[in-house]
Amino acid sequence: MGAMTMRTSRRTLVSGPRLRQIVLVSVICLALYCFLPVPDHSLDSSQPATADTIHHPHSAANSNPKDKPPPLPPALLNSRILTSAQCLTAFPGLTKEIDDVVSKGPFTLRRNPHGRGPTILRIRDGRLYVLTYARKVDLSEDMLQHRSATLHQLANALLTVPPAEPLPDTILAFNHEDDPTSPSLSYSRPADPSFNGPSKHFFTIPHFSFFAWPISSVRSFPRAARSAAVLESRFSSWSSKDPRAVWRGTTWFNSPRAGGRLRHDLVLSARGKPWADVEPLAANGSNALMIEDFCRYRYIVHTEGVTYSGRFQYHQLCASVVLAPPIAWMQHVTHLARPVFSYQLEGVERTALDSGRKLVPYPAPWVKDAWPKEYDPGEANIVFVAPDWSDLETTVEWLERHSKIAEGIARRQRELFDGGGYFSPAAETCYWRALLRGWSEVVRTEGQGFENLEEIPWEEFSLKEIHK
Repeated sequence: MGAMTMRTSRRTLVSGPRLRQIVLVSVICLALYCFLPVPDHSLDSSQPATADTIHHPHSAANSNPKDKPPPLPPALLNSRILTSAQCLTAFPGLTKEIDDVVSKGPFTLRRNPHGRGPTILRIRDGRLYVLTYARKVDLSEDMLQHRSATLHQLANALLTVPPAEPLPDTILAFNHEDDPTSPSLSYSRPADPSFNGPSKHFFTIPHFSFFAWPISSVRSFPRAARSAAVLESRFSSWSSKDPRAVWRGTTWFNSPRAGGRLRHDLVLSARGKPWADVEPLAANGSNALMIEDFCRYRYIVHTEGVTYSGRFQYHQLCASVVLAPPIAWMQHVTHLARPVFSYQLEGVERTALDSGRKLVPYPAPWVKDAWPKEYDPGEANIVFVAPDWSDLETTVEWLERHSKIAEGIARRQRELFDGGGYFSPAAETCYWRALLRGWSEVVRTEGQGFENLEEIPWEEFSLKEIHK
């Protein structure tokens, strides 16, 4: 018995420090992981993770603010060295766009012998090289800025790769134009499934403004996000926000899908209305708003351009209700939007008809295919309205009469996209690395002559492009 007691004591003395070490390591890990269990599928798998399967601290399931877990810690949101498992835990559903396109299977990236088309890049041993690119003289200043900003994002994602998870070597096609091309990394893709069939390979990437957007009203996403947070903190209640619906923009920048009059029709429908602060942008910019100032309003009207609109993610920073025709161009996290359609709001369509407005067929068949899930007002984070704006006024009036519902839609938007960290530096870097793994899994480049191209190290290319 004495010998057994002695052995037990020795085990206790040995295991004590080890136990303290285990506890210490566990506490550190829990600081990162405790807010969510790790899902059972890989970050880089081709298994789609739909918005309906997302269980996030700031999702619609946590609609009661008293039950809401604390926001993700800044140390995590600003980290660019998260592992794949940590990325998946922190940002569930982030890689759905990647998963969907990878699930279509392999494709061949063909070389254009004339050098036109997307920028061709090579990743080898964790370094970025440029193979083919449009000359500076052939691009506008805006296009040069967009291309440079995105390549900086990509380079940053490579520089911060965890040593235990090296990225595979691959050859990439990057399209910096607004109109997406297949196969390539593009800023958006068509939401209409008929334009995104099995032979189309659109790899959506984070907007270039996550690095910088040197226009006076934006400057960069991090700056705008900080300013929006400060502004939102100053509102004591929903009622303290401006009750009008706000919009600024150019009326000529329209999508052919909407008949080329979407923005023009918006201005006409809102002209002189007390519920609207809707104006075409003055030629001298005198009525322009800083992008964060849209958060001062209860309602933000969103219009897409010829394709996607770069302002969408900025509006999603606000605790305001975004009112938009069904989104026709998906960016890298647009799938996280949970729309309630205006015709679901009791009385909106009837009121519009009684007032003499003739509603267009809505929603169009492609909308049902692109947005098959209609969310209840109590779980939605955006409101889709008729694309001819015929029910915009009655929708605003309905939301004003149901202020608690409107406030909930607005709050859930900001809680998910800002509080949930989907626009954070960490999520951006997580997305880029998952995209590079997904692309390399399905791209085929053999026999296309890429090995014969001269490669320019990114560092050299960036200096030439910026300072030449």
